[in-house]
Amino acid sequence: MTTNMTNKQWVAICNIDDILPNMGRCALFNNKQVAIFRVLDSAGGESFYAIDNYCPFSHANTLSRGITGNIDGKTVISSPLYKQHFDLLTGICLEDKNVKVNTYPVRLDGHAVLMSEATINVS
Repeated sequence: MTTNMTNKQWVAICNIDDILPNMGRCALFNNKQVAIFRVLDSAGGESFYAIDNYCPFSHANTLSRGITGNIDGKTVISSPLYKQHFDLLTGICLEDKNVKVNTYPVRLDGHAVLMSEATINVS
C-alpha cells in the first residue's frame, strides 16, 4: 500500500472521547463528510480509521453509523442500509472489489484525533 502525501498537513478533527469504542463518528473535513472509527482489538489496543461517509450503494452519507467488525482478518464497517462491508484500511468493498471509498490517514496527538488531507491509495 502506498500513501499519496501531496499535502502532509494534519488537521484536528475531533477529540478521542467524541468517538465511542467500536463506533464511528461523522465529521466535516474539507467540506466533505468523513466517517472516523475507533476500533478496539481483543488485546485492548485501539486503532483509528477514516473513510468517506458517503455509501456508493445507498447514495447517502451513512457509513459512520455502520457496525464495525472483522471478516477474514480485515477490520470492516458494514453499511447500515444495504450491509456491504468496506475494509477500513483500504476502502475496498468486500462484496464488490470494483467499488471503493477513500480512506485517510489518522493519528493521535494527546486526546486530539488528527486526519491528513492525503488519501491512501492501494497499489
